[in-house]
Parts: sequence; C-alpha cells; structure tokens
Amino acid sequence: MALGDLMTSRFSQLSLAVSNHVTDGSGGDYHEDASSADLASQRRDFDTASTSSYANAAASSATVSTSMAYLPQTVVLCELRHAAFEASTPTGPSDSGLVSKWRPKDRMKTGCVALVLCLNISVDPPDVIKISPCARMECWIDPFSMEPQKALESIGKNLRDQYERWQPKARCKVELDPTVDEVKKLCNTCRRYANSERVLFHYNGHGVPKPTANGEIWLFNKSYTQYIPLPISDLDSWLRTPSIYVFDCSAAGMIVNSFIELLDSGTSNYPGSARDCILLAACEAHETLPQSAEFPADVFTSCLTTPIKMALRWFCTRSLLRESLDCSLIDKIPGRQNDRKTLLGELNWIFTAVTDTIAWNVLPHEPFRRLFRQDLLVASLFRNFLLAERIMRSANCSPVSYPMLPPTHQHHMWDAWDMAAEICLSQLPTLVEDPNVEFQPSPFFTEQLTAFEVWLDHGSEHKKPPEQLPIVLQVLLSQCHRFRALVLLGRFLDMGPWAVDLALSVGIFPYVLKLLQTTTQELCQILVFIWTKILALDKSCQVDLVKDGGHVYFIRFLSSVEAYPEQRAMAAFVLAVIVDGHRRGQEACIEAGLIHVCLKHLHSSMQNDAQTEPLFVQWLCLCLGKLWEEFTEAQIIGLQADAPSICASLLSEPQPEVRASAVFALATLLDVGFDSLRDGVGGDEECDDDEKNRAETVVIIKSLLNIVSDGSPLVRAEVAVALTRFAFGHKQHLKSIAAAYWKPQSNSLLNSLPLLANINGSGNIVSSQIGPLTRIGNDNSAVVRDGRVSISSPLATAGVMHGSPLSDDSSQHSDSGILNDGSSNGVIRHLRSKPLDHTMYSQCVLAMCTLAKDPSPRIATLGRRVLSIIGIQQVTKSVKSAGSSARLGEPTTTSPTPSFAGLARSSSWFDMNGGHLPLTFRTPPVSPPRQKFLTGMRRVCSLEFRPHQMNSPDSGLADPLLGSSSGVSERSLLPQSTIYNFSCGHFSKPLLTASGDSEELLARREEQERFALERIAKCQHSSVSKLNNNSQIASWDTRFETGTRTALLQPFSPIVIAADENERIRVWNYEEATLLNGFDNHDFPEKGISKLCLLNELDESLLLVASCDGNIRIWKDYTVRGKQKLVTAFSSIQGHKPGVRSLSAVVDWQQQSGYLYTSGEISSIMLWDLDKEQLVNSIPSSSDCSVSTLASSQVHAGQFAAGFVDGSVRLYDIRTPDVLVCSTRPHTQQVERVVGIGFQPGLDQGKIVSASQAGDIQFLDIRNQRDTYLTIDAHRGSLTALAVHRHAPIIASGSAKQLIKVFSLEGEQLGIIRYQHTFMAQKIGSVSCLTFHPYQVLLAAGAADACVSIYADDNSQTR
Repeated sequence: MALGDLMTSRFSQLSLAVSNHVTDGSGGDYHEDASSADLASQRRDFDTASTSSYANAAASSATVSTSMAYLPQTVVLCELRHAAFEASTPTGPSDSGLVSKWRPKDRMKTGCVALVLCLNISVDPPDVIKISPCARMECWIDPFSMEPQKALESIGKNLRDQYERWQPKARCKVELDPTVDEVKKLCNTCRRYANSERVLFHYNGHGVPKPTANGEIWLFNKSYTQYIPLPISDLDSWLRTPSIYVFDCSAAGMIVNSFIELLDSGTSNYPGSARDCILLAACEAHETLPQSAEFPADVFTSCLTTPIKMALRWFCTRSLLRESLDCSLIDKIPGRQNDRKTLLGELNWIFTAVTDTIAWNVLPHEPFRRLFRQDLLVASLFRNFLLAERIMRSANCSPVSYPMLPPTHQHHMWDAWDMAAEICLSQLPTLVEDPNVEFQPSPFFTEQLTAFEVWLDHGSEHKKPPEQLPIVLQVLLSQCHRFRALVLLGRFLDMGPWAVDLALSVGIFPYVLKLLQTTTQELCQILVFIWTKILALDKSCQVDLVKDGGHVYFIRFLSSVEAYPEQRAMAAFVLAVIVDGHRRGQEACIEAGLIHVCLKHLHSSMQNDAQTEPLFVQWLCLCLGKLWEEFTEAQIIGLQADAPSICASLLSEPQPEVRASAVFALATLLDVGFDSLRDGVGGDEECDDDEKNRAETVVIIKSLLNIVSDGSPLVRAEVAVALTRFAFGHKQHLKSIAAAYWKPQSNSLLNSLPLLANINGSGNIVSSQIGPLTRIGNDNSAVVRDGRVSISSPLATAGVMHGSPLSDDSSQHSDSGILNDGSSNGVIRHLRSKPLDHTMYSQCVLAMCTLAKDPSPRIATLGRRVLSIIGIQQVTKSVKSAGSSARLGEPTTTSPTPSFAGLARSSSWFDMNGGHLPLTFRTPPVSPPRQKFLTGMRRVCSLEFRPHQMNSPDSGLADPLLGSSSGVSERSLLPQSTIYNFSCGHFSKPLLTASGDSEELLARREEQERFALERIAKCQHSSVSKLNNNSQIASWDTRFETGTRTALLQPFSPIVIAADENERIRVWNYEEATLLNGFDNHDFPEKGISKLCLLNELDESLLLVASCDGNIRIWKDYTVRGKQKLVTAFSSIQGHKPGVRSLSAVVDWQQQSGYLYTSGEISSIMLWDLDKEQLVNSIPSSSDCSVSTLASSQVHAGQFAAGFVDGSVRLYDIRTPDVLVCSTRPHTQQVERVVGIGFQPGLDQGKIVSASQAGDIQFLDIRNQRDTYLTIDAHRGSLTALAVHRHAPIIASGSAKQLIKVFSLEGEQLGIIRYQHTFMAQKIGSVSCLTFHPYQVLLAAGAADACVSIYADDNSQTR
C-alpha cells in the first residue's frame, strides 16, 4: 500500500463510518474514532429486524441472536464533551507560553566578516618546530608555490571567497599580516557597518607565536621586526556584541579560556557579551595544530569553509577506494553546491542533513535553536565544526567551542555519511570522463525515511524521539521524496502535541509555509493535515499564514470537490484559527470570499443529508462564527447572504456539537449594530435605518428560543452565551418590557400582554418553571387569588426598580421615565409600535429564566448572569435546614452545584431558585389580544428589581460586568463561548489511528457479557424456589428521613443504590455492608425523585437520576466517595397541562435503542435519544389522563408500554407508522391508577404485566386482542410497587400493608415476605419500591422506614 494512501483510506473509513451512522436512523454525534463509530452503527441493528405486524412477531424474533437481543451494544454519553463539561472550560490553540518557544524570536544575521591572516610567509614563529614533510596548504594554496606577497594575497582572496559562499550578502574585509592599529580600525569599521547584526572575526595565527596564558594573540609591528600582543579584552571592546570568533592557531584554547574568565569576572566591556559571543578554536590550550602532510596547514579553517572537499579528501585516504580513486579528482566533482540534482549538490545536501541530525540529537533544544537555527552563517560554521572535530581528533587534536558542545566525532550518523560519500565517489571517475553520463542519486534519503517509518510503527512519546526528524526536514526540499516525507511527517505530528512541538523546534515551519505556494494536487490533503496539527498546538502561526497568503490555499481546498469531508473540516479548522481574534486574517478571508464558500457548503449539506460529514458542518459554523466575531463588515455580508436562516436550519441536527456550533455562529451575528443598540433609546433610529438587519436579528433570536431546552448542555451553554450578548445590546428594551408588563396604567401595553404568554407556539421553551406567587412590598395583602393576579393591586413603583445595572440610588433618575410615563418615553412608544419585538423580548426574558433554573449548574450560572444584565436579581430560599445534610456515619460530599449563600432573601421576579414548580404562562386562544385574558393567565408576582450592591462579594452575580462604565470593557467581561475551544481539542488527538477502547476495557466487557449470558441462561432454565423472610441476605438502614423512594441493584458488583424523596443518593456494598458514597442530586429546594436507571451497564455504567419535575441528571464515578461527576443534565418534560402543580414525572430507559421515555402530567410521552441528546419525538398519549408508569422493552428496541391514572394500558412501538400499537383497560374492577407495568421476560413482543393501585395484577398478551389471560388479586386496595424480572419467570408486588408477594408467570405464589424491622417489632411504612437484579434472582425492597432489604432465592449463591 502506498504510504500516501494511508491517510486517504483512513479518511474514507472515517467518513463512511460516520455517514452510515448518521443515516441509519440512529443519529448520534460524530465519533472521534472508527471503533466507536462501528459500535454505534450497530446500535439499532435490532430495529431493522423489527416488523410492522405483531402477528408474525414470534417468527421474526426467533431470527435474532439471543445474545444480541439480551446484551445491547449501544453505548451513550461517552464522548469527549461528557468528560468534564461541568468541571472545566477547555482551551483552544495557544498563542503564547510554552508552545511558542520553538519560534526563533531573535532571528539574526551576520552582517560583516573580518579576516585577519598573520602568516608571515617564509618566516617560522620561534615557538614552532616543524617536521618534514610538513602541512603547508593555506586555503588550498601552497604559499611556497609563488612569491610570498602574492601568495598572501591569493590566500586572503580565497578565504574571502570561501566565506562569501556561505553568506553572500555579508561584507568581507581582509587584513594581511596587520598591526594592532589596523586590526582596531578593521574591528571598529565592521561593528559600525554591521550595526546590531553579528560580526565574524576570523584569526589565522600560523605565522606568529601561540597565544599567551593571559589571553593575548600576536600581531606585527609596522616593520615586521616584532610580534605585538593584542589582549582579547581589547578585541572584545572593539567588536562588541553580537559576535563570533574563529581562532585557527596552536593552543587556541588559551584564548577561549581567557575569554570565559573575562566574562565570568564581569570585566567584559558589554554585559551582554556572555549571551551573544560565540567562539570556535582549533585546539585545546595545550595542543599544537597537526603538521602531517596529509592535512592542509589550516585544516580547521578548511573544515569550516570547505567541508565537502575536506571531508572527501580525509575519507579517501581511509576508504577502500583509496587504491582506485585519484584524490585530485575530488577537485573536479561536477555540479554546484546549491543544485541538489548534481553530485556536488547531493553531497552537500547529505552532509547538511547528517550534521544537522547529529546536532539535534546531542544538543538540548535551546542551544540547538541558538546555534543551528538563529543565524545562517553560524549554523553553517557549527555544522562544519562537527566535521572539524571528527577529522582533527583523528590527528589527536580537539577543537573547542564556546558554548561547549558534547563530543560528536563518534556519532553513528557519520557512518551513514561515509557510506553516502563512498557511493557518490564510486561514480566520480565515470562522471569526470564523460559529462553526459547521468548521475545516480544516493539511497541515503530513502533509507533514512524508511528508518523514520520504522520508528513511527514502534515509537511513542515515552520513547527516545526519532533521530531522523532533521533529515525529514531536508527531504522536503526534494521533489522526488517530498510526498512520502510529508505523509510520514503527518503520521508523526498525529502522535500528539509533543510531536508537533518537536517538529517545530527542528525547524519545520518555514518549509511547510513555503510549500503552500506549490500547486501540486497530491500534496494538498497532507499539507492541510499538517497545518491542522500545527495550528491545533499554536495559534500564533495565523500571522505568518496571512502574511504569506496561505489562507488562499485553504479556501481553495475548501472549495475543491476531490477532498473528503473530514479533510475539508480540517481546512475549515485552519481558516477558523486564521481568523480567530486576528483582524488582518478576517479581512483577508473576506476578500477571498470565505463567507460565501462556507455558506454554499452549509446550504448543500442541507440538500444532501447522507453525504454530509458532521465534523465538516461543525467547523464551517465555527469558521463563520470566528469570521463574524467582533467584525461588523463581515456580519453584514453574512446577513445579506441569508446566513441566519441557513445556520438556523442546523439547530435540529443530530450532533450536539453541530447544533452548538450553529448557535455560536448565530450568536456572533447578534453583534450587528451592537454599539448603537447598547445605548437603548439612541440606537432605535439607526436600527430602523436597516430593517433587514433587524428582521434577521428577530430570526436569530426566534431560532435560539426554540432550543433553550435542548438536551445537550453544550448547546444550552451556547444559547445562554448568545442571550447574554443579546441582553447586553438590548438591555434597555428588555428592562422596559419587564417594567411595562408590571405597570397596570399603560393600557396599550397591557393589551399586548398575552403575547408574552403565547410561547408554546414556538415550541420548546415552555419548560421554564416559574416560582411561587408571593409578594413582599408596602402592601402585604395577598395579590394572588385562585392563581390569578389582581391587576389593581399596588405593584412595584419606580423607587423599587433600578434602571441600569450600573445603578446605585443616584442612577434611578436616568430612566425613571420608562416607569412613570409610558407614553412619553421613546422606548415604550417604539415597543408599542413593534408588537413583534415586544413578543420577542418577552420570550427572551422567559428563556433567560429557564436557563437560570437549568439542571446543569454551569448553565444555571450563565442564566443568572444573563438576568443580572437586565437587572433581575436572583433570590433564593434556604436549601435545607442546618445540619440536615450531615449525619452520623455517612460521607458529607455534595454534588458540584453552585452555592447560593448570601443572595438577597426576598421574593423577586420568577423566584429563580425556587425549584422547578409547574406554574407557567398559559397559552390563550388564538385571537386578537384583549385585556380580559389577563385574568385567566398564570402570573408571577412581585417584579422586584433590586439595585445591585456594588462590590458585594456575596451577590453571586457578574458584578465586575456591571461595575464598569466603559462599554468595551463591560463587554469583555461577558461570558465567553466555549464550543470553539472545546472543538479544537478534536484535532490535538490522533486522527489517523483508531483510538478504540483499550484492551483492558474490551476484556472487561467480554467478561461481563459472558457472566451475563451465563446468568441469563440460569434464570431462564432453573425453577425459582421460594422467596420469604428467611431469604434475606442483607439489610441496610439508609438513614433516609423520608424513607427509601427508589432503589437499584448493580449487575456486576454487590452494590445497591438508593434514593429518598429529598434526592439524597446513597451507594452501599451489601456483601461488605459498607457505605461507598452519598451525595445530593442537586441543591434546589424543591425535591422529589422519580427513578434511578443504569446506563451502559455492560461498560462503564452511568447513573441516571430522574427527578419528579422531569429533570434528568446523569452521574459517573458515583460509587467512589466524593468523586461523582455530573455527565449531563437536562429537562426532559416540556409543556405541562394548565393548572397542574406537580409534574409527577415517570421515566424509563431503553439501552437497546438509546432512548429515554418520559411523561407525567402532560398529554404526551417524550422520546429522548441520549446519543443525539435530543428530543426526537413527542408521542401523543391518546388519553385525557396522565401517564402514571412507563416500562420499555429491554429486548425490542423502540417498544414501550404506559400505564395511566385511569387504569388503562397502552403499548407503543416507535417503529410502526402509528406508534400506538394497542390500547386496553385491564383494570376494570376499580378505576385505580396503574402503579407498575413491565414486559414479561423472553423475546415475546406483546406480553405485559400490569398492576393497579386496587391490588390486582393483570397479565396481557397484546398480540391476541382480547382481555387479560391471567389475573392475580395480590393486595386488596393497597398495591404500591411492582417488579418484573428481566429474565427469570418471576414477579414481585409490594403493599402498603408491609407485605411483599412473589409470583411465577403462571400466577403461582412463590413466597410472601412479611416486611418487618429486624431490631424492633414496631410497625413500619408501606413498601415503596421493589427492584430485581437484572441477571440474578435477587430482590431489593425499600420502604418508608428507610430500610432496604435484599432477598435471594435458595438457588442463588450470592454470598
């Protein structure tokens, strides 16, 4: 398989898995990895096996594998977004701090080169005794081959040429056998010319004595009769900093030592010298230069300035080629050093790669960056210095540097260089003889890429980094290896942020930036992937991309038709980062038409559902949002292009991330005219000037109001942030609405009041439960009669309301006119003339209140913050009496809900924390609004606006937001959206490898499945023996004050979970008789629990806690003391019957389908898909009565039964067109509510057990449309609980008369348990809950006396 295909195939698998998942009717969010996508795509396989007719149900059910039917494969609520939504706010790509360390902030250039040659040809220095034959070559010239002066000049010219090859733009100045004054003048001239750039000072002292121990080098007097010393301190004072010195002379280490002493003693002329001075010396302080004739005399200089020639000559004398290869041919190597297609160019390229790799592998990051990435000339000299060390050490000479490098002369990469050199040199004679012969490239780079690939297969963050990384960098320069190198680089970057950081520190950035200028199609996908990885780590690259026009590359890619959707999602991500908080990026992308490209894709995604990748849609929305953010020009373009309606259509998508991203995009469009709107009155004329923008704002707000009660906290959080922005821009309007609503004198406004209540029409925001009707004011008489508000009651006056959140007493004058004279104020007039706006503002206030009472603490905090902006202060009741939460012998942990302590204690508007009471606005008949509707409306009382106490630490509201006088700074304190930062996390994770469940998790699931199947078989085939008082295996005093309300047995551990009426949850190990955990489900004062369910019981199970008000909270790690975490929370019941005080929610969970069924005092049954976190259906209950109990089939997905208050039973199947399969009324003796209902064990589709409060238990077979086939009179008039075992042929019923009876499915009584206290003989309360273990014959019973007992039949070996 071609390496490049790896990504393509991976992308196509991902796209396929996800698109299948979306189109199979199950929906669900975009799965990050293939394995979870596969798992999810099977989730409703059973659905497809369903039949519309119940007559042949038995035949169809026989075809389904038993294990598949009994052990659901669906897993819900285990995505990234559920990990820690409540606990933390994820961060996006960083633009500062650690991640930007790779970026060389102080790029430098060597601007001037000073060359000082003290050769004094034909006169040897007095301290040198030369051997014969001796090394003579200087700059590859024999000084004795011509007259001394001419030789000196030729050597000087050669040396200058050699340096200019490395740094063509640097100014080179040569001084030949100079005096001290000449050197001083040279140094000063160079520093003046270089200014703040680096100066290189090269000293060749082969014709003068060795440096002195005091750190002096030798020069000449004018007549060349004396050697004159020059202290290194003087040199330092002339050259200053930054500088680099090269000393090619014997005992050169002396100078380095003296220089270090100079720096350490602090006598250096410039304090910065230590940081910006680099020294390279030919040998240690006690060494002399090699004199062997095989080396040139200036071997150190030759290594630094002509490394290829030096390396090959040295290698030739040691290679097997030395017999066959004439060394003089090395001077005739064809090609140019900078042309990689020639022999010389290839050798230079390989040499650069080898030395770079050695340096990167032996040096720490900071020195590597400074010496090898900061300055091109310094980098070249240091690469060549590594060669000098290798060659000169072979002659027992050790070059020295400052800063010091670790030894590298024996690094194994030199072997790779030797091999490459040998392969190239073996071709040399042929190439020299015949220039037309084609040069064969070395396999060096191919082999190194293979080595890198091997590392990728086996390496990890915890292993040694791949040493070939710098070579991959070099390979990017070559067209023939580029694609493979990029694919491997992409695989490496995918390993995590640490890998991206490593690659950036090697210096990958300028290379991949330059590659964006190529038009090669095959590189597009991998380049987009690489840039995705880079930008997921470091946002600061956005500036470079825009500067180089890189954004155009990604916009072009986004428009291309060849790319897979997931790859386009990456391009959208890159563009989102480019425009994130970067005005120049926003402007550039607008010029390139990005808005229209994104909207076109979004529009086509709506036309063609099956082909759309959710991740792509998500990032198109986020990209648009970031483009519009704080940028009015872009927002106007978006509004003109009909963006609001396009984005609004995405609010019903099955993926919560897509919905949240669409909300984010819509929220950024709410900024249009923000500054003018913020000032309330003054902004209205400007608003009227642009009716289109105003109408679009209404569209946006209406769209947002429809999803205030979305099932995903991720989405609701974005709605809350959006409404905060809206409230901030429109706070005067919103306050005016609230004030006018409570001001009876303004008849025109009162006439339009029913519009406030007319909210059910828009759908979903009716779950706002408004607090109790009490009022505190001057008039203490009750203003509530029969749930109606007397409109003549004295209501809040201007003195009570404050006009501005900035207000203290003095600010009330600013808009008291709004209150006192409705007709004289522009705002009121404007609102009266715009009833549409009036309705919208009213609905907004209601939505804000819904959010402030959200079951998710984080969203409730956001909601309260919105209310604080429009001047509504939250007031709370005492949560519970002091000391009642902590009791002896139990942990005192509480769930992570916000503290409400210290808030004002009066009955303010909507009594925000007053619990989820059922009092809501009623929907009046559809007709012109008239005042008489007011009397029939449920109203909330005491609109008491309280001035915010500035600097009050206890207010619990966003006081900093309200305390600032500057609009801009106020605005910066608004709560920020988190969906963008959260979504960025996806691209930091591995994308090319399926990060499936760990082997440990899979093994555990297999073991639990095996255990479950064994126990199921045992339950089905063994006869249940007696269950009676002697069967009790455990008893637990839960210490619940109100008794046990509901209980649950865990399937794979001896754990029972119980909850009381106050929603206190306790977890107990009944084998070890120890309390594992105890916590409050929430801190709202209004308590009441409906049911406990276990989600994902075959995997990491989650605890679903349903409250009586319909709020659902799902917990993980609930068995560990104090470690419970809220995974998600939402309100499952929306819209209740008029006049109903208590919702009495009933719920049941169906793992097979991933559906949660909820109902209560409402006329429908809500169907929630917990995978999508979305209300997918609202099924009319076809009855005037309320649902009193619900049971879902644990075998047949989509099938559930409901028992009603009037004793009727209905069976539903969402797979059938009509949903309602049949309706019957089995409980005919007395019309009593159905207390319990359940499906009989086995695969039969229509067998149901139903029990009514009257005490009769009815067995029904729905397939035969007739009456019940078996009736048991279990308890006369006192039946309180029913439990049907999931697999064993056994049911149990509980009575208010302290009895539990156990029956077989044939009606035979298997036992009776006389429920009595084990310690004292007093009577106890009625049996309140019964529950069977899913896979064993174990029965847990809870009662009003707070005792939970567990019974096992004789066959169960539980202990």
